[in-house]
Amino acid sequence: MDKYALTNCILLDGTEAMQPRKDLAILVDQGKIQAIVPAAAVPKDYPKRDLDGQYVLPGLINLHVHLAGSGKPKKKQSDPVKAVKLVTANGFTKKLGKAMVAGYARQQLLSGVTTIRTVGGILDFDSQLRDQINEGKQIGPRILAGNMAISVPGGHMAGSLAYAVTSPEEARQRVKDIAATKADLIKLMITGGVLDAVKKGEPGVLKMDPAIIRAACDQAHALGLKVAAHVESPEGVKAALENGVDTIEHGAMPDAEMLELFRTHGASLVTTISPTLSFALFDQSVSHATDMQKYNGRIVMDGIVGCAKACLEAGIPVGLGTDTACPYVTQYGTWRELTYLRRFCGVSNTQALHIATLASARIAGVEKETGSIEAGKSADMLVCRENPLNNLAALRQLSSVIFRGKCYTPKVKPIPQVEQELDNYL
Repeated sequence: MDKYALTNCILLDGTEAMQPRKDLAILVDQGKIQAIVPAAAVPKDYPKRDLDGQYVLPGLINLHVHLAGSGKPKKKQSDPVKAVKLVTANGFTKKLGKAMVAGYARQQLLSGVTTIRTVGGILDFDSQLRDQINEGKQIGPRILAGNMAISVPGGHMAGSLAYAVTSPEEARQRVKDIAATKADLIKLMITGGVLDAVKKGEPGVLKMDPAIIRAACDQAHALGLKVAAHVESPEGVKAALENGVDTIEHGAMPDAEMLELFRTHGASLVTTISPTLSFALFDQSVSHATDMQKYNGRIVMDGIVGCAKACLEAGIPVGLGTDTACPYVTQYGTWRELTYLRRFCGVSNTQALHIATLASARIAGVEKETGSIEAGKSADMLVCRENPLNNLAALRQLSSVIFRGKCYTPKVKPIPQVEQELDNYL
């Protein structure tokens, strides 16, 4: 592993009160940050890498990723059950599917995301890829793999990225099955979403019986695994929190009871504004959303934003996710979610960057390993010319991505249609 000192740089360490710090050097060896020292005190055995006055910050963390898709918009919604059946049909198609997942993970890393948490994937592709990255056989970020999720018949992603269960007993067994694939967490699909809603004004209908939620959470916790849950309605959030879920993914319009449940159960929110934009805000000639999808998309967006704002104000932990690969949510566009936190939730650039780094590391349980630039942590860092505390779009053009001490040249191939539409919301 390379041994070097990053010099002539401006440090943003990822802490909540971070300020640009000059005249320091970051010592890296064996993939870890060994020390942060005065620029004039670099040991002779550390070769210097002069960064020409650029900014160094922690690698981004994306807590809500699906690796089996690009986010490229389509005029017609595809059938996810058929798509997954095709990918898993035989050994050859599985090999192609694993290569696709690996390619998208590589995009995450090369766009500045050094840690991802997958929350619904094809079979055990994600945990296999995690192990290959850890062994140096693939290029990609640190992966906390959820593998397959758990849903109910007719529930969100049932039959594609989630197993459908019908009883608490079956839920407990599925948790054991997923744990046996070396998953790092369990994902539940508790409510519906925008695309599978059947009524205008009723997105996020509660689909999973509370007894099933409780059984899955109890079994996961007995195995030492945290539980994340797809939830997009107040009723669903409350059922999830009351029955043991650790992280609410997405969220819904809060009230005092919901916030008290977050506090009582020590749960966190993973906010995902990115997937709501195209449904709620785009012209339908662009999004190809139906009237019902647009209407419901606005309800979900308002709920996610309202929940994030309320949790932040109440001191409830909030992390960052993007829900790749929904329409217009690419594997390389995580940096945009920070700009949405600023625009729609009113947070400062500093707070957005903290949420996307150390705050998310704490929610994922990896804060001792990554999330900030501190001695003893993994050397997961980004280098950029412009100060992201002044302009978060500085994260769009990185000079370098450093993961576990190894330096990579940022390289992604943007989707022109996506960039053109989303740039309207910077």
